[in-house]
Amino acid sequence: MYQEHPISIFSGRSNPALAGAVAKAYGQELGQVEIKNFSDGEIYVHFEESIRGCEVFIIQSTHPGGDNWIELLLMIDAVKRASASRVTAVIPYFGYARQDRKDQPRVSIAAKLMANMLTTAGVDRVLTMDLHASQIQGFFDVPVDHLYGSAVFIEHFRSMNLENLVVVAPDVGGIKMARAYAKRLDAELALIDKRRPSQNVAEIMHIIGEVADRNVILIDDMVDTAGTLASAANALREQGALKIIAACTHPLLSGPAYERIESSCIDEMVVTDTIPLVRPSEKISVVSVADVFADTIRRIYNDESVSTVFIP
Repeated sequence: MYQEHPISIFSGRSNPALAGAVAKAYGQELGQVEIKNFSDGEIYVHFEESIRGCEVFIIQSTHPGGDNWIELLLMIDAVKRASASRVTAVIPYFGYARQDRKDQPRVSIAAKLMANMLTTAGVDRVLTMDLHASQIQGFFDVPVDHLYGSAVFIEHFRSMNLENLVVVAPDVGGIKMARAYAKRLDAELALIDKRRPSQNVAEIMHIIGEVADRNVILIDDMVDTAGTLASAANALREQGALKIIAACTHPLLSGPAYERIESSCIDEMVVTDTIPLVRPSEKISVVSVADVFADTIRRIYNDESVSTVFIP
C-alpha cells in the first residue's frame, strides 16, 4: 500500500541491538544519526539524512542513567525541527515508572514528569511495553500503545511443556498480570503476600495458594536488585514447589541482582531484550520482543488496529 509519508526508524544508544532487530524484522535499515558526547558529557544529536515529511520512529529504552532520557528528548526535538510529519517514541522500557503517585509527603511523581517532557519535546505518539503501572498511560495527552511481554513469554512457556503448573504473582499489584498468564496457560494461580519496609527491600509474609509438588512460573514486570524474586523463589521451594521459573520483562539487574539470582532457588529466569543484559548468566535466558515491536510499528504506520497486540 502506498503511503504519502515514508517511514524512517532510528535508534538511540541505549539498546542498539534491539533497535537493529526491530528494523530488520520490519524489513529496512536503521536510519543514520550521529550521537556523541562533548568533553563535559553534554549530548549532541545530528540526523544524517533528510526526514522532512517522514513518519519517524525512535527506539530508545530509558533505563538508568538519565542520559538515556535526555538523548531521547534531544532526538525528538531534532526530528520535529527537521519537519518530520509524525514522531513516535518507541520506549521498550519506560524508566521512572515506579514513581507514579504521591505515596508520601514531599516526593516527585516522576512518571508524570517524564510524560510531560516527552510531550513538550514534541512526541506525537508513544509505544512502550509492560509499564510498571498501567495508569501511566493517562499521564499523556498523546496516544500511548501499551504492549505486553506475554506476547513472547506465553509461547516460550508453552514450548517447555510444563505440567502441573501454577502461576505466582509476586505481590498484589501483579495479580492481574498473573491471572492473564494462568488463564492462557491453563494453570492455577497463587499470590505472595509481602511487605516492603524500604525501597529495594521486600519481606515475604505468606504464600496464598497451593504450590507444593507443582512447577511454578513467577511473573513480574521488572527485576531490579532481585531481592523480591530470590526471596519469593526460596519461600516457594520451602513450600514444596518443584521447578521454579521466573519471568520478567525488564532485566534492570542492578547491585547484587546477579549474585542473588545465581544463589537462589530459581531454576531459570526468562527475560526480554527491552534492556541489554549487564552480563550473561547460566540461569538467565533472553527472548526477543523485536517481532512484536516491528509488527506494531507496521500497524501504526498503516493506520491498522493494534488492539490484538494489547491482550495481556
